[in-house]
Amino acid sequence: MGSFFSKTMDENLKKQQEFMLKTQQLAMERQMAMQNEVRERQMAMMIAKSRDFFWYWVTFDTLVSTGLLVGALKRKRYALLLPLIPLSFVTTYQWDLAYGPKIERIREMSERIIDEEHSLLDLPHGLPTFSSVEAARLDQKKNEPYKSGHDIFL
Repeated sequence: MGSFFSKTMDENLKKQQEFMLKTQQLAMERQMAMQNEVRERQMAMMIAKSRDFFWYWVTFDTLVSTGLLVGALKRKRYALLLPLIPLSFVTTYQWDLAYGPKIERIREMSERIIDEEHSLLDLPHGLPTFSSVEAARLDQKKNEPYKSGHDIFL
């Protein structure tokens, strides 16, 4: 009789562990999907911001270039055209960032850094641990003046 209950309890425990594992896996998949969706939205915002800035920059560049061109032709001082060189580089860079393949090149470069230069990504003193975070929290609490009696988690 005892072995029957033991067997049943073992089977129930095994089923419960499998259920918990599947639940954790589903929760992790949902969390990963949510994080990816947030990342995609942030990237879309970054691209939209670049595109918006690009049109402001083109307007500025057009006004400045027109003014420099008119000034150089009226005064016959062609040195006034020299600022057009760096302005054209900045405009080209902004176009490449907003509409060109620059994001693809950035992605490729970041993948290369992850693959070949991973040590550059290491945090100083490594990843934080529970004990290091707890020690910093306790040190901060120790240095703060007493605020209220609601600090029950010290």
